[in-house]
Parts: sequence; structure tokens; C-alpha cells
Amino acid sequence: MPASVLWAVDLFGRVYTLSTAGQYWELCKDVQMEFKRVSAATQCCWGIACDNQVYLYVCSSDVPIRHREEAYENQRWNPMGGFCEKLLPSDRWSWSDVSGLQHRPLDGVELPSPHWEWESDWYVDENFGGEPTEKGGWTYAMDFPATYTKDKKWNSCVRRRKWIRYRRYKSRDTWAKIPSKDDPKELPDPFNDLSVGGWEITEEPVGRLSVWAVSLQGKVWYREGVSHPNPEGSSWSLVDTPGEVVQISCGPHDLIWATLWEGQALVREGICRNNPKGSSWSIVEPPGSENGIMHVSAGVSVVWAITKDRKVWFRRGVNSHNPCGTSWIEMVGEMTMVNVGLNDQVWGISCEDRAVYFRQGVTPSELSGKTWKAIIVGRESDRSHSGSSSSLLSAGCFFGDEVRGSGTESAPSDTDASSEVERQGPEQPFPKESLDDSRNLKGSLSKGPEASRNPEQNMENACPAESEGKAPEASSADECHGPASTPAELPWTNIDLKEPKRVSNQPAAGFPETTGLSSLGPFPLGMEEPYGADDHPLWAWVSGGGCAVEAGSVLKWFTVQSGQSPSVQMLSLSITPAQTAAWRKQIFQQLTERTKRELESFRHYEQAVEQSVWVKTGSLQWWCDWKPHKWVDVRVALEQFTGHDGARDSILFIYYMVHEEKKYLHVFLNEVTVLVPVLNEAKHSFALYTPERTRQRWPVRLAAATEQDMNDWLALLSLSCCESRKVHGRPSPQAIWSVTCKGDIFVSEPSPDLEAREHLLPCDQMFWRQMGGHLRIIEANSRGVVWGIGYDHTAWVYTGGYGGGCFQGLASSTSNIYPQSDVKSVYIYENQRWNPVTGYTSRGLPTDRYMWSDVTGLQECTKASTKPPSLQWTWVSDWYVDFSVPGGTDQEGWQYASDFPASYHGYKTMKDFVRRRCWARKCKLVTSGPWLEVAPIALGDVSIIPESAHADGQGHNIALWAVSDKGDVLCRLGVSELNPAGSSWLHVGTDQPFASVSIGACYQVWAVARDGSAFYRGSVSPSQPAGDCWYHIPSPPKQKLTQVSVGQTSVYALDENGNLWYRAGITPSYPQGSSWEHVSNNVRKVSVGPLDQVWVIANKVQGSHGLSRGTVCRRMGVQPREPKGQGWDYGIGGGWDHISVRANATMVPRNMSREQEAHGQGPVYC
Repeated sequence: MPASVLWAVDLFGRVYTLSTAGQYWELCKDVQMEFKRVSAATQCCWGIACDNQVYLYVCSSDVPIRHREEAYENQRWNPMGGFCEKLLPSDRWSWSDVSGLQHRPLDGVELPSPHWEWESDWYVDENFGGEPTEKGGWTYAMDFPATYTKDKKWNSCVRRRKWIRYRRYKSRDTWAKIPSKDDPKELPDPFNDLSVGGWEITEEPVGRLSVWAVSLQGKVWYREGVSHPNPEGSSWSLVDTPGEVVQISCGPHDLIWATLWEGQALVREGICRNNPKGSSWSIVEPPGSENGIMHVSAGVSVVWAITKDRKVWFRRGVNSHNPCGTSWIEMVGEMTMVNVGLNDQVWGISCEDRAVYFRQGVTPSELSGKTWKAIIVGRESDRSHSGSSSSLLSAGCFFGDEVRGSGTESAPSDTDASSEVERQGPEQPFPKESLDDSRNLKGSLSKGPEASRNPEQNMENACPAESEGKAPEASSADECHGPASTPAELPWTNIDLKEPKRVSNQPAAGFPETTGLSSLGPFPLGMEEPYGADDHPLWAWVSGGGCAVEAGSVLKWFTVQSGQSPSVQMLSLSITPAQTAAWRKQIFQQLTERTKRELESFRHYEQAVEQSVWVKTGSLQWWCDWKPHKWVDVRVALEQFTGHDGARDSILFIYYMVHEEKKYLHVFLNEVTVLVPVLNEAKHSFALYTPERTRQRWPVRLAAATEQDMNDWLALLSLSCCESRKVHGRPSPQAIWSVTCKGDIFVSEPSPDLEAREHLLPCDQMFWRQMGGHLRIIEANSRGVVWGIGYDHTAWVYTGGYGGGCFQGLASSTSNIYPQSDVKSVYIYENQRWNPVTGYTSRGLPTDRYMWSDVTGLQECTKASTKPPSLQWTWVSDWYVDFSVPGGTDQEGWQYASDFPASYHGYKTMKDFVRRRCWARKCKLVTSGPWLEVAPIALGDVSIIPESAHADGQGHNIALWAVSDKGDVLCRLGVSELNPAGSSWLHVGTDQPFASVSIGACYQVWAVARDGSAFYRGSVSPSQPAGDCWYHIPSPPKQKLTQVSVGQTSVYALDENGNLWYRAGITPSYPQGSSWEHVSNNVRKVSVGPLDQVWVIANKVQGSHGLSRGTVCRRMGVQPREPKGQGWDYGIGGGWDHISVRANATMVPRNMSREQEAHGQGPVYC
């Protein structure tokens, strides 16, 4: 996963960040500001400075934050002068908002704060419902308000047009002061605490945040309107509380806890998507009557607290349905504050040494974790102090879990640095026996005087828990019984929990010690260097709201590097990659020469074995396609033999019983075209295709008892198929890539006959082999650049390896294989019918669909019975209402219609007798493959320029365009064969969110907006990669486009009804074309290659044994005089979802004869 950052404030008010992939604290760029505390989210951080004002830090990104301002110009028809601005007294304003109730002149729209800037001047929006309007952008209606149309009619008495203007947020990578335009009499007093969260309350893509603050007078304030397009929000609103609040914490979802002066905790209830501020408060008593709560921190399903005696407490039983939890559990440790971040990971600051500690062992099944571990890293500014071994230790070159001793100074030796040990918790004693350890003594003496500057000792938790459920509270070394143990013998996996004492529900007497500004605020400034390079920083606040740490992930914050001396490490840093490559090449040449010398003396020996046979047998299940149509237990045998010429071939035998008679069927693996995992919730099965079975849509289906058995057979059969066809190593740059509906990735090597005009190779004879990984979309280029997009919109780039996933050993490369994860949602629908007595109820008519079903209503799907797509997926969330379904919903997520099935809408009318609601649940898959993540922008579509074999693309970068999940159009810079991931994104401005984009071989860029309209980008070239402007292209009549693909000269588009369209009339002088021509229907995806070849994923293909959905098909007869082709050639399927032929520029070398010249010239190349 990509790197994220942990935010922290030291005692001198300076803000630092620590990356999950880094080893140094980096000082925030805006060093002039001094802060008391911060609260971070994924892309931003809120903070309270020393002037008690609120500031916002928005991290830089290649995609700008843009907000569209709209104003409507309204006119009414006058018999004397036609349409004019003179309206009736009962009409709306001549310049208004969309409702017409608010006066909105163009010169009255101002920037909300100095942190915004205008992108351009006001201009008319000439797009109406996905179709271009007449010049001027006017839409007509009979009266205000009414249904507007782009065509003027005889009864059109009013008209309006929309003016738009974009503003851009410019204060990024700097602290921006939050402005306030409230009434001065109601301005909030200076703030004391602040918390950011709530980004998981809704699944809307706007990125809404909940910002809560506490003033010095104990009042709670909520920041209205904070979202991704408006990071500052709009205003502060006061939230009533039953008492004076000291501190507040907002979790990522719907948990909000606060602390009162009396030591009690407040819990906000009633928080939901439509009411992010909640409705009421509940009071939670502290763990003990003597010490009240002074600090809380909330996550998704956890709440941690600090009492005034600095004890750490964990709240048990907290969730969305019970935000108050059930009971308190005391944890080992004494902390100043704690903070819960993403994935419910926990950080804290120790009372003793002011170090930042990380809670290890936090998993979904064990939310309390296991032990505290100190973060031992230096600051970025300390890298200059690298002259001695001790300064190397302090700068982060060595990492250990040291405990600062009192009176005894020792440091780990070079030999001790090779082991990873735990740093003792801040609450635990220092055993005398450990200080006398001979290894540590030797280490301290070997350092000499330098060791006195880093008096830290590598230690493990000295005192294990005395009994189950109780943690040690030793105050001196004398309380630890038994001999001292070495660090390797001291396990840190003991869970340090404590049960709270039974207390009465009386409030704590007196005022508790709070985490106010006096205790956590910065020291008075006056020192240029508060602490030296070898002193560890002293921290006042930490925030992990933007730090994503997966359970079980390895961080560099605690790792002790291998046992090299500092001089050896300094030497290794001076070795350049060029020297390393030269050494590798020299060693490889020497090994090759030695091998030749050793084999030279054995050449006169005859071959001992001319033919070898190898057999593997096993038990599987086979799907019997004839009656009784069920799974049958069979014995399988794979026989692999090697011929005289060294070529290998294999036969798969399947032995089954019919009426107590043993029979078998066999498959030659050199005839197998693809092996496809057919994963479902019950079986570990896979399908085996041959050309004949592909035409019949009737594969051989086998199932294994376990996932491991299926993976072993898949890897073995796939390797045997590749050996029979002599296909090895990474795919060629011209390979054809495809993805199944399950997310599996397949690649095929194109032969020269695949796109030949005569003697075409049929599609069903193409051999497909599987690649590791999991993707939803894939796009390739003939220079070897391959990108993919997962179901969670994460972008991935191909690394050049092969295998991964279930393909290990000989079936996988030894390098360029990396972990990969993907997250997708499973949807079910709750259906109801209206009853005149009880209203909407779950009891339908006998002819109705299931009351809990899939989207079609044909299959029953309840929350309890619905499982992940396959056994490889695991649930990572609970069921939640999906508000983003097409057609809109009401506040509770319901969609209404007259009957099942029908056109659904998000509001109720008198004729709506049925309604439905979509429920979603996320699941996650973890695998591996030759893919690296391209962070941090999530993508919805990607397109790479298809380069023909005649093009010389070595002198410039590869053009790559993409659409983000929010609809922004992006252009990737710096993409090449050596750097396929590119360097940065260039944002291309649009007036509306887009859905699809494609770039042709001549840099012609076409795109489709979310409203179904098509656009052409003008003047795109290598010197001007983003072009200059968009041209609106009318869509086919009464159709909304969803995808576009551009080849050498052809442009094809796909609409929402599965119709494939060809853009006619495209010439170099008029690249927009003239009209759309229908080609075919039942098409799911289209891909146009550099030779203008057209490949699609067909929705319905009839075979001899059934109808298959998701079939790879190629358009036949495509030539310059017949660019639309004449028919389809059906290939592998069904179950395929995406294909990319944009890398296949392989052509049959041919001599142009007179007969061929008569058929027309080849394609015109750029």
C-alpha cells in the first residue's frame, strides 16, 4: 500500500511528519508556525496554533481542488422586443441560482477566502443533458419553473442559460488560517482542542469531513460544510453540551467522545449520513471515582482513555450500535495522551521520556493490541550529524527499542545491532541484572566516549504479567522476581490488560488534571537549538488519522539493521548502481565460462535417456455435463513425456465410473487454450478450454478439495501448457491482455496471422496464460507499458515479471513480484410493497420478487446467507446502505417505482407501490503479482497511446491519459519503457466529471462524460501533452455513451444499452468526424488497436451447449474501405470482462501486389 504519514508536535511547537516508508521525522514545510496540537486526515491536517486560531494544512496533489460557481440568467418573452431581462413582478430574479429564489449577479459572487483563486472568467455552459445547445446556451420553457428543453417552441415564453466559473484552492503545503465570516457577537472564543473524522459516515465521493472543536470556555463547535471540494468549510455552529468540555475526539465513522471538567465522558449519539452532528449526548462514568478521565480518543470500533493519574484505559464493547461501550479495561503504561488512527491503530506519548509509542498487535480480532513499542527514529535535520557511530544511531541509521537508564550509560555494540529487540515501555522498571549483562557492557566499552552521548539500553519487557488479566505495576527493580533473562528470551506477546475495580457511579471530587495547554503546550522559546542532534525529540501531541498501518505490516520505525559496522555502512552508501551492475555482469560472465569448461569434457558421452515419462495423479471432482448433471469424484493423471528433440508434451486423463464401468476422457495439453479459475462460494474449481470446447461453450470443469490443491493443479497444468507451446518468461510488448469478471488477468501472445487479411488465425485457437494479480481494467502499449486499475480504483503498473499468486516456483519469476490487494463491494436489495393498511411492508404478492434479492430479483440474497464472491475474499465491513445507486435515493436510501421491475427514482409519488433499498458490504482479497501501486490518486479509467510498428517512439515519452474516480481528467508525464509508472500527473480542466478517455495513435484524445456526452481534445501533441480545449461531440440519438476507444484512425464508442458505434467522417483536417454509425449490439467493452483492429467483449454468444456472457470477439473484414468490418469471430468466453489489444501492432510481412493494391492502401500512419 502507498506510504502515509504520522503527524506529531514537539514541545517547542514544531510540527513533524513520519512516513510509514521512511526512517526520519520530517519538519513541516511551513516552519514559521508554532502549534499546540494537530488532528490529521488522509489528505489534510487541522491544527491549533499558539495564537489559539485554527489552521488547515492541505497536502499537495497533482489534482487541484476545484469548485464550480453557477449563476442563471433568466429572460421572458415580450411581444414588443422578444426575449429581454424585464420580468414580471412574480417572476424570479433576472440573475439567480438554480432555484430562482436567491439573487446571484455575476459581479456579486466572491471568493470565500484569500486561499482561493479564479481559474477563468464567467462563461456560458452550452451542454444540456449531455447534448450541445445552440450557440448562446439558452434553454426554453413555458414558464418559471418548468421543464426546460434546448429547442425553442411556439409556447416558449421564458428562457434561461447557465453561467459557470471555477475557483481553485491555492494554499497547499502550507498552513492556511481558517477565516470566519460569522457575526462578531457570536464568534467562537479561542479554541483549546480540535478533532477531525467522519470521513466514513457516507460513501459519497465528495470526501466530507466532520471537524469538532472545543473552546477555552468549554463549548463544543462543529464546522459546517467541510468536504473535498471545500476543505475550509463554511461556518462554525454551536453544539449544546450538558457541561463544560475539556477535550473531544472524532472517529472515522460515527464515534464522538468528549471529556468533561468533572472527569466524565460524553458520547454523541444519533450520528448518521443525514445528520453528521448527531442528536444527543450520553454520559459515561470514569473507570474509578478517584481519578476522572482527562483524555479520550475514538476510532471505528475502539475508544482509549487517559485518567488524571496517567493510566491508560481501553473501552470494551464499542460499536456503531452501542457507542457508549460496556466496561473499562486498564492497560499497562502511563501516557500523556493517546490517539487512535486508521484501522484502529493506536499511538501514545509517554509521561516519562516524552517519546512516541506505537501499540503493536492491534488486529480486527484483538483491538486492544499486545504491547507498546517506542518509535526510535531521528529527525531529517540530524542527517548532517553523521560523522560518528553515535550520531549515526541518533539519525536513524540504527534502530532499537532502547530505554533511557538513570546513572548507567551503555549502547549496543555492532554485533548486538543485528538483532531486533523491544524497547521497554515507559512504565516498566530497569532490572539491575540486565544492566550488568556482559554483552551490553562490552558494547558500552567498545563505543568509548561516544557512548556517553546516547545512554540507551536495549531491553525487553522485564516483568511478565503476574496473573491472567492483571498487568505488572512494579515501581523498582526489586519487585521483579527470578533471574534476569536475555532479550531473546523475553516475549513481548503477552497482552497487557487490567480489569478495573468496582466503583460507584459517583462523580469524581474536585477538578481532574487535564490535558490543557499548560501541560501539553510548547516550552517558552528562546533557544535556537532546543535539543542536540543526539537527543531524541520530546513530543507533546501525535495524530494518526492520516497514517494507514495494516495489521502485521513491517515498519522501519523499530527495525534494527543488519550487523554492519558504521564504516561498512558508509562504504555501502558510496557504491553507485553502475558499479553494482558492472560487478554483476562480470560475475555472471565468469560463471558462464566456468560452466562451459566443466561441460567440455563430457561432450563425447551419449545421451543416457532418450525419452522420459513423468506422471502425477490425484483425486478431483469433475462436473458431469449429462444426466444427472452433478459433481462426480474422479481420479486424474497428468502424464508428461519428453521427446528425442527435448520437446515436452502432456496428456491429462480423467477416470470416472458410469454404471460401475470405468471410463476415461483425455485432453492433450498442447490443445488447451486457457485454464480459468471458476471461483464461487462453495467450490475450488477451474475450467479447461480447447478450441472445440470454446466453440461449444462447453469446458471441462474440475474442482479440488482445498484451495491449495486447486492452486497446485492450476500451476502444474499451466506450466505444462506453456512448455508444450514453448511459451516462457514475461509477455512480449505486443501481447494482448484481458481480465475476467472475477478479476483474473490473462495474456496471449499474438501470432503474425492474427491480424492478417487472408488466412486469419481463428480467435478460439489463441492460447491464454494467467498472470498473478487482481484487476478490473487493463491497458497495454507496444513499448511494454501496462497499467491496470483494481476494483477499489487503485492504479497498478506492470513490473516486467510473470507469475505470482498461485503460480510459484518455475511458473513464476523470482523478482518483480509484489503483494497486491483489492477491495470490492457486494450488493443486495431490500424490496417492499405498499399495503393500504400498514404502508410499505416486506410482504409482497405471490408473483413478486424475493423481499431480499440481487439486483435482478431472481435470486434470494439475505444478509445472513450472502457470502463473499469466493473463498479467497474476506469481509472487511458490515452491511451499510448504498446511497450512490443510479436514479437517486431518499434520506433512508429507498428508491420508488410503480412495480417490479421498473424505472426507479429517489422520491415517492402517488403511483409508487413498490420500493427498494441497496445494501453493500466490502470484502478484501490479498494476493501477489508483477504489479506495483501508483499512488496516490484513485482512477476510474486509463488509456495509453497505441503505437504502430512503423512508429519510432524512442525519442519521446509515452502518452497516457486517465480519469480519476471523481471524474477529473489527467495526463501522466514521464512515462517510458524505463519508467512505466511515470513521474507526475497533469490535470486537464473540464466542465463536468468524465467517465472514459482514450488516446489514438495520432494523439487524438476522445472522452465520455458521466452524462453520456462525447468530447474531443484538440491540439494534443508530444510538445503539448494536455492539448488546448474540449470540443463537444453530439452523442448518438437518444443514447448515452459509456466508453470510447481510439485506434490509428478509427473511433468506436459504446452506449449504456450495449450498442457499438463507429464515428464516420474523420479526416486529418476534421478530426471530430461527422456522424455516428451503428455497428452491433450486445457489446460490453471495446478495444481498438494500432492497426485499427476492433476487439470487443460480447454479452451474449450462442454455443452448442448454452449461451455465454462475456466472450472475446474480433471484428472481421476491417480494412480502409470497410472500417466497420463485416462480421464477428468468436473467441474465448464466457466470463470475460475487459480486453486490450492496443499493444498488438504485429503484421504479416507481405509484398504489395497489384491485386492487393486494387483493394486499397494500408492505414495512414501519423
